[in-house]
Formats: sequence, structure tokens, C-alpha cells
Amino acid sequence: MDLPPDLTGAFEVFVNGVLQHEGVDYRRENDTLVFSRPLAREGRLGFWRWLSIVLGIAGTYRQNDSVDVVYARGGRRVVATGLRLRSD
Repeated sequence: MDLPPDLTGAFEVFVNGVLQHEGVDYRRENDTLVFSRPLAREGRLGFWRWLSIVLGIAGTYRQNDSVDVVYARGGRRVVATGLRLRSD
């Protein structure tokens, strides 16, 4: 996952709203975060899956991780939310 281009200095990382710890949950490689566990986003829902949700037959139970980074920019706290995951 690529960090925001304007990020300098300290920052906090959250996965699904839970604070992550550098060296335990992730490591930083230049401007990229590499997580110790696999993260995934649920893809687009197909017609049949969407229809089953609308009809109340089934829900969607696929892994759908969200990564947010909190950092300072111009003296204010900024949240970069829903950062794009890469599967390298």
C-alpha cells in the first residue's frame, strides 16, 4: 500500500479502525507499507450476489479491509482513508 505523497514525519496506521504497530503489524519500505498479514478488498458484486442481498437471501461475507493513515499536514491532522491495497 502506498503512503500519501504529502506525508512527512510521524503517522498512525489503522486497519478496519484498529491501530496498527510498526514492526509488529506492518513495516515501512520507502513510501510503501507492507503488512504482516494478508489484506484484501471485496471486489465488485456480481448481479446474482447483488440480487440475493437485495432480496435478503444472503449477505456479503468476504474480506473487506480498510486502511487509514493519520498524519499532520500544515499543523492539522489529516486522515487518508480507504487507501488502495496492492497484492505484491
